[in-house]
Amino acid sequence: MSGPEVITLGCRLNAAESEAMRALAAGEDDLVIVNSCAVTNEAVRQTRQAIRKAKRARPDARILVTGCAAQVEPETFAAMPEVSRVIGNREKLLPASFVPSGPMVIAKADVRVSDIMAVRETAPHLVAGFSERARAFVEVQNGCDHRCTFCIIPFGRGNSRSVPAGLVVDRIKALVDEGFNEIVLTGVDVTSYGPDLPGAPTLGQLVERILKHVPDLPRLRLSSLDCIELDDRLFEIAAHEPRFMPHLHMSFQAGDDMVLKRMKRRHSRAQAIETVARLKAARPEIAIGADLIAGFPTETDAMHENSLRLIDECDIVMGHVFPYSPKQGTPAARMPRVAPLVVKARAKALREAGARRRAMWLRSLVGTEQKVLIEHNGRGHAENFAPVQLLRARSSRAKSRGACSDSVPAPLDFARDERGRGIVEVTIAAIEKDILIGVPA
Repeated sequence: MSGPEVITLGCRLNAAESEAMRALAAGEDDLVIVNSCAVTNEAVRQTRQAIRKAKRARPDARILVTGCAAQVEPETFAAMPEVSRVIGNREKLLPASFVPSGPMVIAKADVRVSDIMAVRETAPHLVAGFSERARAFVEVQNGCDHRCTFCIIPFGRGNSRSVPAGLVVDRIKALVDEGFNEIVLTGVDVTSYGPDLPGAPTLGQLVERILKHVPDLPRLRLSSLDCIELDDRLFEIAAHEPRFMPHLHMSFQAGDDMVLKRMKRRHSRAQAIETVARLKAARPEIAIGADLIAGFPTETDAMHENSLRLIDECDIVMGHVFPYSPKQGTPAARMPRVAPLVVKARAKALREAGARRRAMWLRSLVGTEQKVLIEHNGRGHAENFAPVQLLRARSSRAKSRGACSDSVPAPLDFARDERGRGIVEVTIAAIEKDILIGVPA
C-alpha cells in the first residue's frame, strides 16, 4: 500500500478534507485515518464500527481518528484500545499530526484536540487533486454561526469562516487543468459565505467570479444550501446559467412552522415552498434534494404530516431522512421526546414518500437526452444528479417508459480520456433498479 488508508464518514466537506489528509500523510503507509461524523448518534456508532473493522483488517496499522465526532467527544475514541491517536478538525490539516511519536504499543491514545472556536483560518490545504474521483470538492467555507437546537456541528467545526475568492478561483483553475470536469463547492454552511471577508461578498458573487474566470470549467455544483440565504445573484445563476448544474440540495429539516421554530431554523414552511416554486418556474429541470428530520421533540402527528406533504409540495426527489438523534449539549436534547417507535415509523413514512416522488421523477426522464459525467465503469450522473449507467446498445425489451430488460447488455467500455472522466450525451432508454439506463446519443 502506498500512503495511508482513509475512511470517510459524513459530508462532502469531510470528503474534501480526507483527500487533503491523504496528501499530508503521503509517506505513512502503516496509517489508517478514520474521518468521523457527529451529525447523529448513528454516525458516531458507525465511526466506532469502522475503527474496529479497520483494526481487524490491519492489526499492525496505526489508527488515527479525526473529524467532528473526534472534535466533540475525543474521550470516546481515546478510550478505544484500537486507537493510537485522536486529532481535532484543526489538527487534521497539520502535517505533524500524522507522524508517529513513539512506539506502536501505547497504554492510551495520544489526544491532540484544540479549541475549535478559536480557529479563524480555513482551507489551508486546498489539495492538488482527488484520486479516483470524477469530480473535485473545493472547500469555500467552514464552521457555522447559527445554533440550530438539534445540531452539534458548530462545536465540531467552529465559527463560520470563508476562503478568499482568489484562492478558490486559482484552485479550481488548477483542478480543471488536471482534467476535472465538475467542481462541487462545499462547506458547513456554504450559503453563509463571505461576511468575514473584505467587502463582504456573497456566495452568488463567488459563483459568478468562478464562472467568469474559469471559462473552461464545464460543470459547477453546490453542496447543501440554506434557502433563506439564497441571494438574488445566486438565484439568477441557478435559474439561467447552463454550467451551473440544475440540482440543489436544501437544508429544510422540517415542513412545519412550529417545529422549524423549535429547531431555531430561520425559514418558514411558506418560504421553503416559495423558493422551490421560483426556481422551478425559472428552470423546470432543477432537481431538488432536501434534509428532513423525523420525530423532532414535541412533534405531533399533524406536524409530521406537514413535513410529509412538503415532499410533494417542493418536489423533493432526493430526500435525506434522519430520525431525530438527541446530541448531548444541544437544547433539543432537553425537550420532550417523541417515542422511539413513533420516530422510526415517521422516518419510514418520509422515506417511502420520498421514494415514490423519486420513482416518478426517474420515470419522467426516460426518453430524454442527458449529459452524463462518467465516474466509474460506465456509470455516472446527469446534470440533475440522476444516476445513469451507460450501455452499448438499447435493450430490445426496453420500452419508452418501462423497465430495463431482464438481460441487461454489458456496460459500455468507456474511455473518453485516460481516467474515464468524460461527459457523454446519452438517451435515457429505461430504468433498472433506481438507475437510469443511457445509450450514447
